[in-house]
Amino acid sequence: MLSSTTPHEPLLTLLQLCDSALPTGAFAHTFGMETYLQRGTVHDEATFQEWLAQFVDHQLVYADGLAVRLTAEACAAPGTGTGTGTGTGEDAQSGIDFLIELDGLMYAQALPSQVRQAGLTMGKRLLDIGRLSLPGPCLESYAALVDAGTCHGHQAIAFGLIGTDHGVPATSLVSAYLFSTVTALMQNAVRGIPIGQNAGQRVLGVMRSHVTRAEARIAQLTLDDLGAVSPGLEIAQMQHETQRARMFMS
Repeated sequence: MLSSTTPHEPLLTLLQLCDSALPTGAFAHTFGMETYLQRGTVHDEATFQEWLAQFVDHQLVYADGLAVRLTAEACAAPGTGTGTGTGTGEDAQSGIDFLIELDGLMYAQALPSQVRQAGLTMGKRLLDIGRLSLPGPCLESYAALVDAGTCHGHQAIAFGLIGTDHGVPATSLVSAYLFSTVTALMQNAVRGIPIGQNAGQRVLGVMRSHVTRAEARIAQLTLDDLGAVSPGLEIAQMQHETQRARMFMS
């Protein structure tokens, strides 16, 4: 069974996980946007909004967003072996095997090294934060795999496990993860382009419905879709590694 929750705990969990002040290091990453800044492709509110929509649709949906949904569904299913189910030992091993497989796929599909490292750095930080302030059986099972070197530790997986441990539905987790990523990138655009705070809030207002549509698309995807990312975004992320001057880590 999942850990017991109060009626408001799922919402409070999301508020903590999606707080822009959560110290995971998201403030240091643009996931390739800085390459587009250098090119002049992104230079104002309109061009940033266009880039952000493309990033969500052609990378976030097929990588982290899908991983959050798959993680949450696996953790919530009875007997899937992430420390919460009531199934047999075979069920338990199957759940552990799925986490190991998903972790390996998330590591492998992130071809740009900075993006791969960002997922791991923020993932391990989120594991530490979760163990400290949002503990639960799903998270602890995954953290043990990371401690043993069996898994790498990825932010999207840790996010999905923490949320499910605390009663957050998979659909809410996916939408929250997408929007918190959008918010972090908006804040970096405010500093990096720069655009004003009001412009940033206008972008978020437009992106709300965009995130809702993205969540609906993710609901239709399968594990086979993981990593179907736009090559153009990946190339820009690779080029950032050798960019002459940088404000951000990715």
